[in-house]
Amino acid sequence: MLKWIDLPPIWLIGFVAAAWWQKTYYPMGLGFGPGWADLLGGLLVGGGLVLMFMAVAEFRRHRTTVMPHETPERLITSGIFKRSRNPIYLGDSMILAGLILYWDAVLALPLIPVFVWVLERRFIIPEEGRMRRKFLADFARYTQQTRRWL
Repeated sequence: MLKWIDLPPIWLIGFVAAAWWQKTYYPMGLGFGPGWADLLGGLLVGGGLVLMFMAVAEFRRHRTTVMPHETPERLITSGIFKRSRNPIYLGDSMILAGLILYWDAVLALPLIPVFVWVLERRFIIPEEGRMRRKFLADFARYTQQTRRWL
């Protein structure tokens, strides 16, 4: 049961809920300003969704698992994975940042680095350890060629 709860989308929902709670119950009269925050927020959410879709499409094309607690059968270095080793997590972070901007949840801004920290500690570092053990030199080469986030 815990493996189905401890997933990045569940963490994202929790952080999004905290940002929404802040903007709804403790707005404190702060805001990012009219217009541009809505546009940038929408672009970040849309861009995050596109990144996630592109990454999942690569997982499907290579017929390997997208589940973060499992070791994939193949090392994916094509498509969006040429630009980022973690495009789904990057997309999650972009969605959180975009919603915070769109909602004018200024006090929720610290949630973004905390969310990135949780993703790295709970998912990325363990995944990289499994990949390093399974794919050896190929993974080492990939980490030298492709950055973790951008």
